[in-house]
Amino acid sequence: MAVKQPDLEFADRSDENGFVTFFRNLPPLTDANVVRIFSRGSYYSVHGQDAIYVAQNVYRTLTVLKYFGNSDPEHGLASCTFTEAVFRSFLRDALFNLGLKIEIYASKGRNQWEIKKRASPGNIQDVEDLLSGGDSSPVVIAVRVTSKAEQKVVGVCFADASARELGVSEFVDNELFSNLESLVIQLGVKELLLQQDEAKKDYDLKKIRGIADRCGIVITERRAADFNARDIEQDLSRLLEGDLSPSMLPQTSLKNAMAAAACLVSYLSLMADSTNFGQYRLYQHDLSQYMKLDSSAVRALNLMPGPRDGAKSMSLYGLLNHCKSAAGARLLAQWLKQPLMDRDEIEKRHALVETFVDDIQTRQALQEEHLRAIPDFHKIAKKFQRGSAGLEEVVRVYQTVIRLPDLLDTLKAVEESADGDEQASTRASLISETYTESISEYYEGLQKLVELVETTIDLDALQAHKFIIKPEFDDSLRSMNEKITENEAIINDLHLSAAEVLGLDAEKKLKLEKHQVYNWVFRVTRNDGAAIRGDRRFRELSTQKNGIYFTTDALQTCSDELKTLEESYHRLQSGLVREVVSVVATYCNVFEKLGAVLAHLDVIVSFAHVSSTAPTPYVRPKMHARGAGDTVLKSARHPCMEVQDDMNFIPNDVSLVRGHSEFVIITGPNMGGKSTYIRQIGVIALMAQAGCFVPCDEAEICIVDCILARVGAGDSQLKGVSTFMAEMLETASILKSASSESLIIIDELGRGTSTYDGFGLAWAISQHIVREIKCFGLFATHFHELTGLSEQYPQVQNLHVVAHVETVKAAHEAHMNQRELSGKEITLLYKVEEGVSDQSFGIHVAELVRFPEKVINMAKRKANELEAITTTTSDNGERPSKCSKTEVEDGSELLRQVLKEWRARTKDLDVSNRTEMIAQFKEIVGSGEWREKLAGSAFIQEALVL
Repeated sequence: MAVKQPDLEFADRSDENGFVTFFRNLPPLTDANVVRIFSRGSYYSVHGQDAIYVAQNVYRTLTVLKYFGNSDPEHGLASCTFTEAVFRSFLRDALFNLGLKIEIYASKGRNQWEIKKRASPGNIQDVEDLLSGGDSSPVVIAVRVTSKAEQKVVGVCFADASARELGVSEFVDNELFSNLESLVIQLGVKELLLQQDEAKKDYDLKKIRGIADRCGIVITERRAADFNARDIEQDLSRLLEGDLSPSMLPQTSLKNAMAAAACLVSYLSLMADSTNFGQYRLYQHDLSQYMKLDSSAVRALNLMPGPRDGAKSMSLYGLLNHCKSAAGARLLAQWLKQPLMDRDEIEKRHALVETFVDDIQTRQALQEEHLRAIPDFHKIAKKFQRGSAGLEEVVRVYQTVIRLPDLLDTLKAVEESADGDEQASTRASLISETYTESISEYYEGLQKLVELVETTIDLDALQAHKFIIKPEFDDSLRSMNEKITENEAIINDLHLSAAEVLGLDAEKKLKLEKHQVYNWVFRVTRNDGAAIRGDRRFRELSTQKNGIYFTTDALQTCSDELKTLEESYHRLQSGLVREVVSVVATYCNVFEKLGAVLAHLDVIVSFAHVSSTAPTPYVRPKMHARGAGDTVLKSARHPCMEVQDDMNFIPNDVSLVRGHSEFVIITGPNMGGKSTYIRQIGVIALMAQAGCFVPCDEAEICIVDCILARVGAGDSQLKGVSTFMAEMLETASILKSASSESLIIIDELGRGTSTYDGFGLAWAISQHIVREIKCFGLFATHFHELTGLSEQYPQVQNLHVVAHVETVKAAHEAHMNQRELSGKEITLLYKVEEGVSDQSFGIHVAELVRFPEKVINMAKRKANELEAITTTTSDNGERPSKCSKTEVEDGSELLRQVLKEWRARTKDLDVSNRTEMIAQFKEIVGSGEWREKLAGSAFIQEALVL
């Protein structure tokens, strides 16, 4: 990072040593994720291990480090500085991507510092003003667990740290806390408050820590006393809006949730800020109103962008995010984590999307003219509530409000164009109900605000980026403004006079500028500097790269007087500004609601944009109610894959039909498309329930209550979790959480252990899903024997990805002899068809990544040898059969009858007479009766061939 660092300098040696002593005497951190940052006016500094971390991860070099107290790196205090811009960038990255906590220190005297601000991924209240831009809306959650009759009762309280509402929920969970995992994913939790467990013996808390780790959530431990709900009703009575006593609210009967609420209120220091009183809302979150997702499903479906994702379209969020406002982008992330379960609500979203898919002109007008200009009402309201807003925020709200009539006209044009078309009229009425009526109501409610702004704020000054009160609004302001205008006119006259005296062009040669140090001054280039030297009327101030700054006595006097007038004007104006801002702050509730409606419109229009502009346009799915209907997709595609560069995606049909293909087993070659096929089904189901169109030619989709996935796991040696253990943990969660209305996606289960153990587990798990859970499931596997499930259960269907195989012979030279090595040339077709594939073609993948030729040839030779062995005999000495179970049984019975007949004919023969014994056997199998039966047995014919 090529950024010039500020220099950290101390007044003297004792000052330097004093700071080093202070820093080293700070109490040790109990949390390794905390970074201590020191504010030094116009820049910031970090020290010790924090400085080394910043040097390595921000500047990417240790050369930026300086050592104080001792120049020796082993004994000195490592230090590093930030500019304001670099600090803000690091702060954002630390909180939202790295999961770090921040402590910002401010000086209170010589070598005395105190913590002024604290921030964590879920609590950014103290540093909101430093986090300009972005669309993050962090959520912090407190969790309290108790056991009751062998059940886990989980109580939670959560808050968007930048909004004024508290959510609570209490539910029974299994020992793996699957419901809690779904909840933190639904809410997009960034930080989790958990009771301290110093002995690390609490099994439940250990499980919750595991969930936080899988979901990338920062854990903050709190004392057990913080979960004491003794005073929570008293605190809520002061925090909540309205006059209703908290004891009358149904949420306060949730004991665990109230204990969690007590912890959260304490952690956020809500009672310490009087501006919070009477501002909060308490609501109960219903876990069942949204589709549940586990952390593995979020990863498998590439729901949100990862730290290593390159192209925006690599995640579903990145693909669908064509929102024009920060609030819209936040709402989109929320919708993707909270897919709907209510069929009517889903179809309302689909109808709205369809309206803007059909009306390209309106969609483009909304995106390019209206939604692009929408500010982040949520953050603006927060500034008003915290008392940090100014005239700039007032003007931004005003500018948005006066644009609303044009937005309403655009939406009303959609309603008017629907005359005569019943379906279009229905959609138009939905537009009116969802947007037009609400926006019109809020526009009317904000008319007083518009009048206030136009009466008090100088809108003409906005062109010069000035946010000031109209001078005409107050007699004192008007009088002082007239003096300022007169003074500015005198300064302009002095400029013209000086130009005439010096013989320089006032516009091109002699500049009149407002300098940050000298206030109003003249400037000439160095080449023209000779004109002022020797003339006592002009006083040179400084020579810089861009020229020579100078002044006159008259200009100095006028400049000082103007500065005094402007300062007095701003002091007088500040009282009026506070009054205007306080009045506008009373409208916060209205423009927050307006912002929510506009964010909803932004997401719907974004869905319509993506659906229309995809390589092949998306279609509106037909939705079936939960537990009813099937999922049938024609020419389904993976939305993220099809938009990648140089991608010609091969679509495939999907048929999940109850009683026929509820559980689908997909076999086929490596890299043949099995994983893409099963994952795209999950992505399409989620998109449909979120309200978007789907990448198919036709689609009917059954609503599912959760998507559970087991798709590839990595080990974590530091946590003592192997790949196979991670795989089993995910699968156990699936079996505990799934219902008959779920969708299960499993990719390569059982590959982390021995072939026999892996196959046994895969069979047992699949059988349990088919027999006990009875939900839709997709299983991609290389255990081809697993396809035998379809013979026992009619609801199991076998599919395979198609590959064209051609046998070739390649010459291979070894020890000066020419030998021929047979091989297979594979062409992957990426088509999914019914039936079973009995080959995986792993060596083909090795060829694709350019393994050495000798290694490839050896692999082929060994594979051929093993294939020959397994073709001849299996592990127990018996030849394997490709016949069905019934064919094997019938063929075996026929063979027993032949042998029984042969025994009857030869019972009197001498066993040593082999010639006669064989002759009798040939006579039996060659007779017309037996020959016809043997020829009709697939099992016997297979045995004869082998």
